[in-house]
This record gives sequence, C-alpha cells and structure tokens, in this order.
Amino acid sequence: VVSALKNGRSGIVYDEQRKNLGFKSPLTSKINGFAPKNLGLSKKAMRTMCEPALFSFAAARDAVKDSRLPQDLIQSDRCGIIFGNDSTIKAGVESIEIAKKYKETHYIGSGYIFKTMNSTVTMNLAALFKTRGANWTISAACASGAHVIGQALMMIRSGYQDIVIAGGAQETNWMSMASFDSLNAFSSRTDEPKKASRPFDKDRNGLVPGGGAACVIIEDLDHAVSRGADIYCIIDGYGFSSGIGKNLSEPNPKGSVKAMENALKDAGIGPEKIDYINAHATSTLTGDLAEAIAINKVFGSVTPVSSTKSMTGHECWMSGTSEVIYTILMAQDKFIAPNINFLSLSDNCPQINVIHTAKEAQIDFAISNSFGFGGTNAAIVLNFNTI
Repeated sequence: VVSALKNGRSGIVYDEQRKNLGFKSPLTSKINGFAPKNLGLSKKAMRTMCEPALFSFAAARDAVKDSRLPQDLIQSDRCGIIFGNDSTIKAGVESIEIAKKYKETHYIGSGYIFKTMNSTVTMNLAALFKTRGANWTISAACASGAHVIGQALMMIRSGYQDIVIAGGAQETNWMSMASFDSLNAFSSRTDEPKKASRPFDKDRNGLVPGGGAACVIIEDLDHAVSRGADIYCIIDGYGFSSGIGKNLSEPNPKGSVKAMENALKDAGIGPEKIDYINAHATSTLTGDLAEAIAINKVFGSVTPVSSTKSMTGHECWMSGTSEVIYTILMAQDKFIAPNINFLSLSDNCPQINVIHTAKEAQIDFAISNSFGFGGTNAAIVLNFNTI
C-alpha cells in the first residue's frame, strides 16, 4: 500500500460486466486476490456473512493480530466493536431472486436475514471475536468510517471502553452501485480508467466507486503503553456537523468548515499546526468545490492537500477509516501521497495547495475529512508528534 501511495498507482479498472448491464460508467476500483474460502471461517459462520462482513473480518483479523491484544482483553466488556456500513444490497437482491424463483420463502434460508441487515458486520465480528463490549454499526453515508473513529474516541475518553475495534466496510459488487450510477455521479472518462478519478482538477467529471474494508484498533493511551503496544498515532480530535446543500447529494461548505473547526478545537490546536489534509474530495464538481471553499476558509492556501481517492476511487462507507490508515502510512514513511491526475484548479475554485506528485514531508499533525450524503460531516485530527 505504501508503494502504491508513494508512486501514485491507481487501482481503477474498466468493468465489462457493468458495461454489459447498462451502466453509464463501468469504472470501478478492483480488489485483487480476495478469496473468502481462504479466511478460515466455518460454513456455519459464512452462512450469515455477506460481502462487507467478509471484507471486515479479514481487515479486523489483521488489525487484531498486529495489535497483539490478548484474548482475555478482546473478550472482556472493556473491548467493543463499532463499524461503519450503509448497505448490503447484494444480499437483499439475492434473497428476493430466490423467493421469485421458488415461490417459497423457505428456500431463502435463515442466513439471509443476518446478511441483509446493515449491522451484519458488527454482529458477525462480535460473534467471531467473542467481544462483550460495544457492538453496533454506524450508518452515515460516506462519513460512516470516520464517525466510527470519532465515537470510539469519545467512548474511550468517557471511560466506557478501553479498546474499540473500529472500521468501515463497503461492498464492491455491481448491484450496490447500480442506483448510484443512475445519479450521473460517476466519471464518464471510460477510455482512460486510471485518469478518471481526478479530485479538484478542473476537468473532473465524476467519482469512481471502490470498496473493501479497513480496521484500526483504538485504545486508551495509558492502557496501550502499559501493555507495550505499538502506537502508530494519537487521535487528538474529532469534529462533526450537519450541513446540507440544495438537495440530499449536494454538500454545504459551512458544514465542512464546522466539522474541521470542531476537530481542531477538540484537539486543542490551531489550523497552522496541520501539516497535511487528507481531503474527502471524490472528483465530483460540486463536492470538490465545496470542500476547497471550506479548506481555504479554515487553512488558507498553503497547507498541503491531497485526496487518495484519486488512486483508490471512492471507498464510500469505509473511506473514513481507510483514509486515516493511508495518512498514518504517509506519516510513518515521511511523505505526502499525490493527488494524481491533478493539473489545475477550476476557475471558480479558491486557491488550495494540492500536492500532485509525491512529496517528502514530516507530518506531525494531519486532518482527515469525510463528508456524506445528507450533510453528515466528520473530521479527524491525527497526532504523530507525541508518540
């Protein structure tokens, strides 16, 4: 992942299946090599797990292994699981097709009720990891994965939990993106898939969907230090707001400004302390403009900005978590990932410092933005200075 970020390597491809199904934009970010059968799960467990749950188990398993958390802590009431997820479309479609085919609900089977619920990820993970603390799902559109991290922070600060297994999931099948495609929100640059996602660029014409799952272990600092855990960053601040534009899909810069200001206030630092902004920017005309206006208002025109969605596509419900991870990787390796495909800002866009080629950098403080449909906004301040 570090190599891909540093070298500006795009994972976006042209999907023939989507083209044959009548998608206006058959572009997608592809996950290679994922095989559920290799996860070591029992047939019984897999009967209740849809695509987002399977992705999430793989991510959570790796995160838990890396954290070296002992089983007695994981299985205590001081450890919880919170994930962001806002759809399980494929499982719903499959259950309907079975009912239509056999004309009897018996053939759907009991597993599909658990597959089709938005909370499918957390209910399955809690069962598999045998946790006894927090166990719920946050559904907040494309800010879901960021709100999860913010809520985990709040719960640990308030003493409700010592550890939260936190993450986000996004299904990648064509069914989950069919209605999204009808919004005309996807890029039409189908002849150049790798150049289709171009956040902030004047020639951007839509986003490219992606997905998968991402997971982090959030732990009380003293608790982590006492057990000798590897600490990658400190979550210093969380800001949230609601601010809708003219319709459910249009953002309002005022809401984005408020989320970032709240995150900085929570962290107890000023905007001048931020060394890097991982922008939400998805490559849409209105969304990128609104965020640029907000960034310029809060940070001015100097603070380095890039959107990793230029390479990954828009990972939707998981992006708030995955982009925190990407930012951590940048800070560890002392670089800022490029906003690939960026040539110049549109004429109506205020000046911001978009980093279009990888840049060596010392990142002491960073902020990661996540803004979703319906005006839900989240910003996370990461501290690498006091690790």
